[in-house]
This record gives sequence, structure tokens and C-alpha cells, in this order.
Amino acid sequence: MTDLNDLQGNSKPEMRKKLFIATFGCQMNDYDSLTMSRLLHNTHKPVDTPEEADLIIINTCSIREKAENKLYSLAGRYRHLKEINPDLKIAITGCVAQQEGARLLDRMPYVDIVLGPQGIYRLPSIVNQAGEKPGRICINELDPTFSIPLVRAHTAPPDQVRASITIMQGCDNFCTYCIVPTVRGREISRPPEDIIEEIRQAVELGAREIILLGQNVNSYGKKAGGRTLHGHPGFAELLEMVDSIRGVERLRFTTSHPRDLDYATARCFGTLRSLCEHIHLPVQSGATPVLKRMNRHYSRQEYLDKVSMLKSECPEITITTDLIVGFPGETERDFEQTVSLLEEIRYDQLFVFKYSPRPGTPASRFPDQIPEEVKTRRIETVLKIQEKIGLEQYARFEDTDVEILVESHGKEGSGDMQGRTRGNHVVHFPGTSDLLGKLVTVRIERACKHSLRGRLTACRANGSDAAENPVQPAI
Repeated sequence: MTDLNDLQGNSKPEMRKKLFIATFGCQMNDYDSLTMSRLLHNTHKPVDTPEEADLIIINTCSIREKAENKLYSLAGRYRHLKEINPDLKIAITGCVAQQEGARLLDRMPYVDIVLGPQGIYRLPSIVNQAGEKPGRICINELDPTFSIPLVRAHTAPPDQVRASITIMQGCDNFCTYCIVPTVRGREISRPPEDIIEEIRQAVELGAREIILLGQNVNSYGKKAGGRTLHGHPGFAELLEMVDSIRGVERLRFTTSHPRDLDYATARCFGTLRSLCEHIHLPVQSGATPVLKRMNRHYSRQEYLDKVSMLKSECPEITITTDLIVGFPGETERDFEQTVSLLEEIRYDQLFVFKYSPRPGTPASRFPDQIPEEVKTRRIETVLKIQEKIGLEQYARFEDTDVEILVESHGKEGSGDMQGRTRGNHVVHFPGTSDLLGKLVTVRIERACKHSLRGRLTACRANGSDAAENPVQPAI
């Protein structure tokens, strides 16, 4: 077990400096931001605004062009804070930091520190070094022998109900549009004992739902070429280990690559107590020729076969997906194949993006780039079709009772609480703060585009160890 607990700095509570982190991108970046906050726990106190901070960290994403552009806009706005307070340190971390490296220091002379995803674990010593002597620091090497350390949690985020836990980092799939192998490196699986220990910590701090994270969780425990790592379980075995942890009420994972989804994992949906009946299974395109150019390693029919396998093991499973329209060379026939796939599978929800070339990826050099107006038309078509399908899928819950894990308050002033079904459908209902973290039963009264609305009918105070306690219907 690699433990960074002894490297997290040391300072008296009253002497701690102030830390502000701005995070862009996926759940992996959210997890990395939490990790950095934990690493600096003994020396820096998190604050809500950059104006208060002694250290500002911008944790970046480069998967979408829009997220990358936000970095430069935000960093420019923070520049004036350094003019007011010359002792302020500004750090850029994450995927853009990995991709651009020292070029960020050249472009933004007011930035002090640039750290790639592996470099963030050296943050306490780097921050200390930046404070003691002049000079700017850039660390963006990717070490294939890198081991993801265990960083202990001192406290939990307020009202934490769900906790995300990274189980692996990097990707070996090399999709032609994707920059992840460049900015996150090759696949590295964490030791299972570290994962289990971190989950136990999260449960002790109040988490009821665990979300396992990785660029391709289905290949957990493997190296390139599919060889099993010595001492590592496979992904299905890891799910079984987490399911056995007392206090884990719900278990989810993201993201899955269809190529590596096997029967053992599909079977878990029908056998494990805590594993929720939902999978995010990115298809990216419904046309085999496009999938081949994307280097996705499966055909349209193979993807459909995986969906059939999941539904055979768990008929009630909810499936969501990612989709790219306007990939280079995508013909009208290819696009029609994607539309027909949506109508055949009937996803409860999808996330659709117009293809945008990312620097250094093979697809950025492909011929037959699709005009912007064609991409816009295609994404509008997909959204219109999915809106109809989604409403029909959500409507099946009307006048039924569903179990909800209450996660948060609804919109300010609404008097609502918010939670999710096991199938990952967001539900809003009138309720009070004392329901946070509880499993409740809600009668669904209305289906909306991306959520459900209902009224509380019953709750369980202590999860699976408690009997249901009826409550009065909310007015």
C-alpha cells in the first residue's frame, strides 16, 4: 500500500494558508481536486472564493475544446489578483497542464506551477518549494511504473452522500479522436487494498453511495494486451469486494468501454446487492465504418450484443451513452445508422457532442472533415429524437413507487430535495434537510425531460440495517 499520509505537510491549524480550486472536466478531475485538497489539508484551508486564497489551483480538462478555452479565460481573470497580492501562487494542473507543460509558463508569466496528473501527488513539497525560493515549476512527465498513492481523508465534503473513488488511471485503447492516453498515460490499476481502504474511509465519513472511476473500468487489473496483473482481481471481482463492505448502500461505476465489458461484469448486475441497475456504455457512433475509423474495436452488432447480454442478466437495467456526431468521413448513411441505433436501444439519456479535433490525435489529420453546419444539423436531429425517447422512457415511472437515495437540496427556494433512483434517474420532491443521506420511497407523479417529480411516502433511517418507517405524505 502506497500511503501519502506522512507527506501531507504539517502546520498548526491557525497558521494554515488558504486554498481555492477551480475544476473543469470529468469526475476524474473532481476526484483529483479532492485529492489535492487532502494533500494540502495540514497547510491550506479550502475557501469559497479566489479573492481569499494564498494558492489558486486551476484543474483543467483538454477532452473538449471549450473546457480548454475556459482555462485561458479564467487564468486571465486571476492575473489581477496576483497584481494585488504578489505572494499569491497560481498553479495549473490536469490534462491541459500535461499536454502543454512549460508552454503554459511561457504563455502565462503569472503562473507559478504546472503539474500533470501524476505530478499532483508531489504538491505539498512543490508548494513549499515555490514559497521558499524564486523560480517556476513544471512537472509533466508520465512514468509507466507510476503507482497511484493512497491519500487519506481527514474530513468529508459537507453533506457527502456519494463518494467517487479512482480505481485506475490512463487508457490503452487509443481511440483516434481521444487525447487521454497522451495526457493520462497508459493504464495503471490501483492495488485493491488501497481502493477498499479508501472506500471504508469514505463510508466512515458518511458516504452511502460509491462510484468507481476510471477511463476504462472494465479493463481494471490488466496490462496492454489483456495480461492480468499479478495480485490484482479483475473488475467483476473488485465489484464483489466492494459489495461486501458494510455501509455501502449503492455502488456505481464509470466509464465502461464496450470492448472490455464481459459476462462476469454483466452478471454482477443481477447478483450484487449494492450494484445499481445502471451502466454508462459509450457507443460514440451507430455505424461500423465510423467505429472502425475511431479505433473503437467493436462493430455496431457487437455493441448490440453487449446490450442484449446486459438486459438478459438484468432486464430492468438503465443504459446511458456518449455520442459523437460529425466525425471525419461520417456520411449521411452513417448518421442514419446512428439514429436507428438510438431508436433500437432507447437510451434513457445520452450525452452528444460535435466532433472537435484535439491536437496530436490521429483524427485531427483525417481527410473529409465535416463542415460545421452539417455537425450542427446532425446534433440537433439527435437531440430532438432523444428528447422524445427520453420522455417516453421516463414516463414509465409515473404512478409508481421508486427508492431514492437523497443526495442534496433542490433549487434554492424550491423547498425540494433531490436524489436518484437505482437506475440513475434524478428525482425532485418536497422534503426537508433531515432526509439527506437516507433511502426514501417516492411516488412519481410526473416525468420531465431529464428528471422525475414526486412525493415522499416512506423512508429508511439507517439504510439496509433498518426497517422502513412510514412518513406522512409531503404537502
